[in-house]
Amino acid sequence: MSDINFHTTGRAGIITLTRPKALNALSMTMVNDMGEALDGWAEDDGVERVVVTHEGKAFCAGGDIRDVYERREAAVDFFIAEYTNNHRVKRFPKPYISLIDGICMGGGVGISVHGSHRVGGENLVFAMPEVGIGLFPDVGASYVLSRMAGEFGLYLGLTGHRLTRGGAAAAGIITHPVASASIPDALDRAAHAEDLDAALAELAVATEPLDRGELAAIEEAFSAGSVSEILTRLKAADDPFSAKAAAAIEGKSPTSLAVTFREIRGALDRPFEACLRDEFRILCQILKGHDFYEGIRAVVIDKDNAPKWNPASLSAVDEAAIKAHFQEPEGGDLTLPPGGETSLSVHHRLSDTLP
Repeated sequence: MSDINFHTTGRAGIITLTRPKALNALSMTMVNDMGEALDGWAEDDGVERVVVTHEGKAFCAGGDIRDVYERREAAVDFFIAEYTNNHRVKRFPKPYISLIDGICMGGGVGISVHGSHRVGGENLVFAMPEVGIGLFPDVGASYVLSRMAGEFGLYLGLTGHRLTRGGAAAAGIITHPVASASIPDALDRAAHAEDLDAALAELAVATEPLDRGELAAIEEAFSAGSVSEILTRLKAADDPFSAKAAAAIEGKSPTSLAVTFREIRGALDRPFEACLRDEFRILCQILKGHDFYEGIRAVVIDKDNAPKWNPASLSAVDEAAIKAHFQEPEGGDLTLPPGGETSLSVHHRLSDTLP
């Protein structure tokens, strides 16, 4: 059986991730097949919109990092295909609806958050936890995280903090928070409703806002000019929330933290394509390094959860080494197909959704 299924029904092309035992982690075959389907449906007048859904408790936990670990630098072809798909989603000329009722991390974010309609049930768990395995927020996440107000996106990128449905709605990550029991109805409406927006809006439920005190603490600490200064401010705040955020950061790869800080700070006001290009540049350098493979070893292979980062501290990170992550790689920059700006994919600033 395939790990991804494609069919059409009503007005829609339906993509179903069918690899539940692996939390629907994306393989090279899945990515390539999805790209072919999107290209075909973009030109098919009989398909008015695309819906992405999933089997099992995860929407998509990310890419198949075990395969990356085994192939090392040769795995760059997977990331090229994945980033190209992220671009397809962002520039898709028709409504693109994601139905998310479970884990949505890494590569799962890339095939959902750039679409026009993001429907999330109460089982949704959103995170970009890449710094914990020596990677960085990619799949176009720098574009999204940099546009969240109050340094909230930088907070998510540096801590890997997990958001549930309410937080994801407040941050604009999902556009339609719904009850999990309504997901099948959302699929039916996405496939058949004449007025898509009105049909999905009828299913939306109210969610709790993010804590104002925590948002203020985030803005105060994460507006600092470096990761080290962020940690200093968090520790000086002397409150449980700030202490938890500091502890989360201190366990991550110092190199990944420094790269992520520069990545997200530099992405604001840059076009989506430029953000993806920079992410590809970072990725090529990461694949040459140590921490990514060490992170996968610690979390996936040996599962000792005790990575030995090199360098082991922020103070030992060389600034020139961080800058090298943003230079054009030896094999050249990521080449993306032409595609104009579309008004379908809209991300809210965090402040727009707070009471």
